[in-house]
Amino acid sequence: MFEAHFQTFEEPESGVALAARLSAFREELVRRKLTGFVIPRADQQQNEYVAPSEERLAWLAGFTGSAGLAIVLPKQAAIFVDGRYTLQAGKQVDRKAWEVEPLADPPPEHWLTRHLSAGDRLGFDPWLHTSAAAERLAAACSKAGAELIAVDSNPVDSVWTERPAAPLGPVSIHGAQFAGEIEAEKLKRIRLEINKLGVDALVLSDSHAVAWTFNIRGADVSHTPLPLSYALVPKEGRPLVFIDHRKLSNATRDHLEQSADVEEPAALTPKLTELVKRGASIALDAATAADALSRLITRAGGKPVRGSDPVSLLKAVKNITEIEGTRTAHQRDAVALTRFLAWIDREAPSGGLTEIDTVEALETFRRQTCALKDVSFPTIAGTGPNGAIVHYRVTRKSNRRIEPGDLLLIDSGAQYEDGTTDVTRTIAIGQPTDEMRDRFTRVLRGHIAIARAIFPDGTTGAQLDTLARQYLWQSGLDFDHGTGHGVGSYLSVHEGPARISKLGTAPLKRGMILSNEPGYYKTDAYGIRIENLELVVGIDIAGAEKPVNAFETLTLAPIDRRLIEVSMLREDELKWLNDYHARVNRAVRPHLDDNATRLWLDEATAVLK
Repeated sequence: MFEAHFQTFEEPESGVALAARLSAFREELVRRKLTGFVIPRADQQQNEYVAPSEERLAWLAGFTGSAGLAIVLPKQAAIFVDGRYTLQAGKQVDRKAWEVEPLADPPPEHWLTRHLSAGDRLGFDPWLHTSAAAERLAAACSKAGAELIAVDSNPVDSVWTERPAAPLGPVSIHGAQFAGEIEAEKLKRIRLEINKLGVDALVLSDSHAVAWTFNIRGADVSHTPLPLSYALVPKEGRPLVFIDHRKLSNATRDHLEQSADVEEPAALTPKLTELVKRGASIALDAATAADALSRLITRAGGKPVRGSDPVSLLKAVKNITEIEGTRTAHQRDAVALTRFLAWIDREAPSGGLTEIDTVEALETFRRQTCALKDVSFPTIAGTGPNGAIVHYRVTRKSNRRIEPGDLLLIDSGAQYEDGTTDVTRTIAIGQPTDEMRDRFTRVLRGHIAIARAIFPDGTTGAQLDTLARQYLWQSGLDFDHGTGHGVGSYLSVHEGPARISKLGTAPLKRGMILSNEPGYYKTDAYGIRIENLELVVGIDIAGAEKPVNAFETLTLAPIDRRLIEVSMLREDELKWLNDYHARVNRAVRPHLDDNATRLWLDEATAVLK
């Protein structure tokens, strides 16, 4: 019916192939005189989405989640995942060969201290771990009397005979009509931050930072328009951008060379060494810089200055052009979403649709805008019990038919040149139960509480997070993920440094875009999540003694009225909902091209009393 463009639904490899790989890998460790090895799910820049050539963890163990780490020893092997992926890892890896352990509590280092022996040699690839992660591994080895060995080449790559080539996605110019600020102005602001740090140069180890600074985008990883690259910005003189020249057209090279010298990636090591040997102090991003860079600086006689990448905050605060572009992207997305939601309501009650059908349909409606560059992450479409798996990804094997009485949770997003979207809606298929309506309404009240929040400048996400949970807490319920994450401008759909969560310590600043996505998940039954994107804006309050902020809701899509228990809403909450739906109708209706969808929208956004 619909042809998916960006997303596939294949099962990861399993069985005999994985057993043979683990055996060959252990033989390679013996050859290298290593007792064991640590394999993170990471590339050199700690990207969320990595190129196929960097999927070492998936190739070796069969686990395809976006976060995880494996440790292989001669007789034991363990894979460490967070709570989002415990069920998935248990299904994907061979439980006879692998233990499944928590990633955080206790951490992998705890497992290491119990399984390493005095004299053991644990290997790791210093290009795939941050310095902080390497230091934790070294401490665990020391505690066990073992030694941590930084390898020059990754042993996984030695046995991965059909490893894909590194990506060569073409680099494009992100024009001023989208970026809103030329490179020279951005570099001025970055240099002010370099001076504040008291260093001579800053390494941009995060490709998102390079893309933002030099107004370029790429196609090296799925779902995020990243050109894998590095940059070196001195406090004086021309910056250097390190990128594979095969990705550059004459136009993109000319664009980069207006503000930087362009070098091959292999030139980073000698250039950095040369700077350090001249006495320069170098700042590194603690979150994304590989331990190999710290080691390089130390070997050259310097001391790396590790801290937060100042570009992360500059990038997170959107300028007027980016904000207007994001508003336009959300309006465009809203038309596609409305067409999709109307289609679901027509087709799903018959029982003829599956989860894969919904993923393909939504992507098709977005492609019909003629502006879609990619989905911003693999669409989560979970019906019934699959909806209770927070980061569920449908495969042909798990694909479930949508039945009357189900809740369908669909979390999706789009990459447009003028903005990135991310939206979740929970849809009642047929008649929902009283419990479903109760839980949905509690989640909705938390969502409204965030959307209507008014807070002094400097407030952090952790200080707001409780607002989203309060009505669930009143019934002894909660959700185990953050309430919101930052969102980029035609960059990553998950962007730091700010977030709304128990761990959100970065202040929310005007111009930041964050998600608002409380939820509730009943294991083996259903899942609920309501997600809009919010823009931090300043507001005027008479008599206010300090600057005050609020949220402007960017997402425009109906919230399923059939799941709302109106008697549970306060009058001001009901007014917010009706006002929101009236706004959705005004923004979307003029752009719908068929009367049936317009009538559906009128009903979906009708006033609730």
